[in-house]
Amino acid sequence: MSKITETVWQLAEPVARENGVELWDVEFVKEAGTQYLRVYIDKPEGICVDDCEAVSRALDPILDEADPIPCSYVFEVASAGIDRELKRPSDFEKFMGSQVEIKLYQALNGRKVYVGELAGYDQGNVTVLVNGKELELKKPMIAQVRLYVEI
Repeated sequence: MSKITETVWQLAEPVARENGVELWDVEFVKEAGTQYLRVYIDKPEGICVDDCEAVSRALDPILDEADPIPCSYVFEVASAGIDRELKRPSDFEKFMGSQVEIKLYQALNGRKVYVGELAGYDQGNVTVLVNGKELELKKPMIAQVRLYVEI
């Protein structure tokens, strides 16, 4: 996490809690020449527009006062989504046994993408069951892990 996202996380976590939601992630990215601050939230029964609006309205003045970002940016609050990225150990624990999609930096056995059941997580190393076979992927190999949703 960058200093900006860490600072925003610390500011946003109590606001999320006060609004009955969990803070899932914070990202600060540049897209098409514009900086975006995105705060992702979650709750067991799912997020609705009212949840996003409540967190946004409560957090906006706090961000204005703390001023953790020295440039202009677009502020968004959104649901973590059903295909959310798993980043922290707690994310992996929460979704153990779920279907995940793992993208690799370089191909392994001719593939850069694997879909399987999340079977283990240890210090960034991920184990998945793919077609009934266990596959352990080391942390340096993994570009991204997301929950997999079959369409």
